Amino acid sequence: MTKLLLRALGGETLATPPIWMMRQAGRYLPEYRATRAEAGDFLKLCYNSDLAAEVTLQPIRRYGFDAAILFADILLLPQALGADLWFETGEGPRLSTITNMAGVKALKPKDAIHDTLAPIYETVRILARELPRETALIGFAGAPWTVATYMIAGRGTKDQGPAHALKAADRAAFAALIEVITEATIDYLSEQVKAGAEVVKLFDSWAGSLKGEDFTDFAVKPAARIIAELKSRHPGLPVIAFPREAGAGYIGFAKATGADCVALDNSVSPEWAAENVQVSGCVQGNLAPHHMVSGGQDLIDATRRVVDAFKGGPHIFNLGHGITPDANPDHVQLMIETVRGG
Repeated sequence: MTKLLLRALGGETLATPPIWMMRQAGRYLPEYRATRAEAGDFLKLCYNSDLAAEVTLQPIRRYGFDAAILFADILLLPQALGADLWFETGEGPRLSTITNMAGVKALKPKDAIHDTLAPIYETVRILARELPRETALIGFAGAPWTVATYMIAGRGTKDQGPAHALKAADRAAFAALIEVITEATIDYLSEQVKAGAEVVKLFDSWAGSLKGEDFTDFAVKPAARIIAELKSRHPGLPVIAFPREAGAGYIGFAKATGADCVALDNSVSPEWAAENVQVSGCVQGNLAPHHMVSGGQDLIDATRRVVDAFKGGPHIFNLGHGITPDANPDHVQLMIETVRGG
C-alpha cells in the first residue's frame, strides 16, 4: 500500500486527505517539554539523534498523523556554514551577522557542512527504521531567502529590513549569499534523502516580503534550482514548497519551481486557493493555527470548510502555519477526528 501522503503528492484525489501539522513535535505537548528538559536546551535536542527522533515520534504515537517531519531547525545550516548560533531564552535564535561580501566569502564551503549536520542525518536514519509503515517521513530545510534574512539580521525581524537593505545596497553580496545557501541546501536535503527521507519541504517563511522581480529572483529561482537538482539526484522525489504569505505569488508557483505541492498559509481562503492554486496540482493547508487554541465548534466548522474546499483535487490537510505552544492537545485530536470522520 502506497502511503497516503505520497499518493496525494503524486496527484491523487483522496476521499480523506492525509494530515500532518507544521511544528507537530513541539512545546504544546507535555512529552516534548519533558524530552527537551532532558536534552538541556533546544540546540542540544536538535543534535541528539536519539532524542530528536523521540520527539519526532511523539505526535505520531499520540495522534497517528500520516507523516512525520524531521525535528531540526532551519538555522542549523547557517551554523554548519560557520555562523555562530545560539538561542536566547524567551526571545529565540541569534546568529552572527553577514553584512558584506567579505562575510559571505568567510563562510565554509558546502562540502564542510556535513561534519556539523551528521547527527541530523542519523536522526533521519533512526526515523526511517522506527516509524510505522504507513507514515511518510518528511525532511526539510529553510529556503535561501528566509535563511539569508536570519544570517544578515542575526535574528528574526518583523519586516526582514536588514536583508532588504543589503539587497538594495550591495546586490552582488546579497546574491552571493543566496548562492552559497542554495548550493548548501541542495547537499543538505540530498543527504536527508539518502538517510531515508521520502519527501522534502522547503520553508520560505518570509517569502511574502519579496515583491515583483525580487520574488522571482530570490523565492522562485532558488527553489526551482534546488528542486531540479534534487529530482536529478533522486528521481521521483516529491517536494513541498511553502512560500508563506505569497498571496497571488502562489499562482503558478508549482509550475515555476517544479514543486509537487504548494503549502498555503491561512491569509488566503481555501476557496480562492482551490480555484487558483489547486488547479495546478496538490496543495497543503490551510487551517488557521489559532483554532488549535480555541477549539470548539469554530474549529470543527473551519476544518470542514478546508476539507470541503479542496475535496475536488489532491490535498494534504495541515495548518496555515506552525502550531503554537499554547495549543490544546485535545483540540488537535478534535481536528483529526473531524478530517477523518467528516
